[in-house]
Amino acid sequence: MRSAVKGQPTSNELSEIGYFYTMHELSLAAEVIKLVESEAVKHNARSVDEITIEVGDFSGVQAEAFRSALEILSENSGIRDARINIERKKGKGICPACSQEFEMEQRIDRCPACGEFPSEIISGYEFRVVSLTIEND
Repeated sequence: MRSAVKGQPTSNELSEIGYFYTMHELSLAAEVIKLVESEAVKHNARSVDEITIEVGDFSGVQAEAFRSALEILSENSGIRDARINIERKKGKGICPACSQEFEMEQRIDRCPACGEFPSEIISGYEFRVVSLTIEND
C-alpha cells in the first residue's frame, strides 16, 4: 500500500527502515549542527575536525539513530568532514538507605547493596555537546 502523498513511503515502510523512531533524533541532529556551525563561525574556524557528544542512557535519545541522523544531515553542512564521537553516559543513582552511589541500567534498578530504590538519579539524562575541535585560519 502506497502513501496518500505521492513519493512518500508508507508508515510500514518507515518503521521497517527505522525512520519512524528517528524523527526525534533527526531534529536533535539538526540542532547540534546549527550549534556547532554557529560556534565555528564565532571562533573563525576554517573547519570543524571533531565533535564529541555525550548521550545519557536515560535521555530518550537512541545513540546510533542520532549518529546516523547526524551523519546524513552533516553531508551538506560545515561539519561534513568532522569526526563524530558519541560518548554513552550510564545511569547512576544514590541509595537513600545506605548512601551508596550505583550504576543503573534502568530507571527502576535497585541498590545492589541493600535493595532500595534510588532517592535520586544523578546521571544518565545528559545530552550535550562536550567538545569541538576546530581549525582556525
